[in-house]
Amino acid sequence: MKSNLYKDLKVFNSISKKKEPFVSLNGSNVGMYVCGPTVYNTVHLGNCRTFVSFDLIYRYLIQLGYKVRYIRNITDVGHLENDDDSGEDKISKRAKVEKIEPMEVVQKYTNEFHSILDSFNLLKPNIEPTATGHIIEQIEMIEKIIKNGYAYVKNGSVYFDLINFSKNYKYGQLSNRNFEDIINESRSLKGSGEKKNPQDFALWKKASKSHIMKWQSPWGIGFPGWHIECSAMGHKYLGKKFDIHGGGIDLKFPHHDCEIAQSKSVYGENPANYWIHTNMLTLNGKKMSKSSGNSVFANEIFEGSNKIFSKSFSSMTLKFFMYQAHYRNILDLSNDALSSAEKGYNKLLKGFNLINNLEANTKKSDFDIDKWISNCYEKMNDDFNTPMLISELFECIKFINNVNIGSKNLNIKDKVKIKKTFEIFMFDILGLINETDSNTKKSSDLIQLLIKIRHLARINKNFELSDQIRDDLLNLGIQLNDKKNESSYKLI
Repeated sequence: MKSNLYKDLKVFNSISKKKEPFVSLNGSNVGMYVCGPTVYNTVHLGNCRTFVSFDLIYRYLIQLGYKVRYIRNITDVGHLENDDDSGEDKISKRAKVEKIEPMEVVQKYTNEFHSILDSFNLLKPNIEPTATGHIIEQIEMIEKIIKNGYAYVKNGSVYFDLINFSKNYKYGQLSNRNFEDIINESRSLKGSGEKKNPQDFALWKKASKSHIMKWQSPWGIGFPGWHIECSAMGHKYLGKKFDIHGGGIDLKFPHHDCEIAQSKSVYGENPANYWIHTNMLTLNGKKMSKSSGNSVFANEIFEGSNKIFSKSFSSMTLKFFMYQAHYRNILDLSNDALSSAEKGYNKLLKGFNLINNLEANTKKSDFDIDKWISNCYEKMNDDFNTPMLISELFECIKFINNVNIGSKNLNIKDKVKIKKTFEIFMFDILGLINETDSNTKKSSDLIQLLIKIRHLARINKNFELSDQIRDDLLNLGIQLNDKKNESSYKLI
């Protein structure tokens, strides 16, 4: 682990509803499980925000010196359409629509999911388990729940007995729901009458003859319920107790409340020390909805192939936009918001790209670099507060710009610290990409070409063209410095 400055991390725990000091269960090792997508369709932007947020958390924990085992699952079976555990598996339904095999649907949208996350420059999880690859583990966990008296078998299906569970444990810890209210709100299983109680949820469902994705089990041929997948995979790869369990805020109830109940029924305790949830992403002030037309996918933003935004925006602009709000706050996506984020991101990159060319000396800097570095870590240690971190980065950009025009002094050692700190926070932690890198050489070559043309114009006494090139470059933020036989330039 690094110095004490970097060990003051506080995390908002959805269980306690407050920020808590982060203390790992196993020293420098951290186990983190994040609920991944159900791969039956293109991943929506709300999901993208969740995965961008947990990539940040993953990156920052690594920066602090932790060895992180990051598990993010793929749900490729068992996610039923209706809350009452009836209806059709979404993947099977999509397979019928597209007239392909269910596992072709899975592969198609898993590949697409990975491609979209790659465009955001997200790190790969250490393990990405699939539900279909862990049917045995799910069956074994269900058997333990039955043995402990918290589930029952009915007509080839297995249901979790919430009333029996609630005699010993509290259900609804995350959503903070009153169990009596849950009972009153519950709907009975349509047509079957299998459940003892309407609020019980399925651990295993008997498959009809027409159901495509099904497996043999001790209770007959069927398929797993949604909630048991993550419990089984989380415990397999991280043990009965691990540090962080995360996902979108929409998963608090019922998914994560059910996960906690399943784990408690087997191990007697909550599976994770810290539960972290990301908030919603809205579009033009409204919930995203394909049926209402208020919806857009990431690739449609990157390509400009939509009617909502005036132009295309890069993946890094969209990612930077997401970081401008805290992950626990609702974030509204709009054309103006993305345009503003694009300007801010370009300003940040422009300032960073000035650092190498800054003049520095042995005098004291007109900016407290060590305090600034400390502030950057303090903002991230405050529950991964990216908007406040970005504010700190722009504070230093002001100083960089002032050094560039000669109004502030920069110490040589501080110059090295500034560049290193920007690289850590912009690229290692935020995971941004310097989009100007690939264009820098081309831009420099073009500027040099214009300088050469201007020099020839001056030799030929074409001062009108010479002045026009100088003024146009100045309008682009490029200031020429004329010498006797040559010109140099600097960015302003």
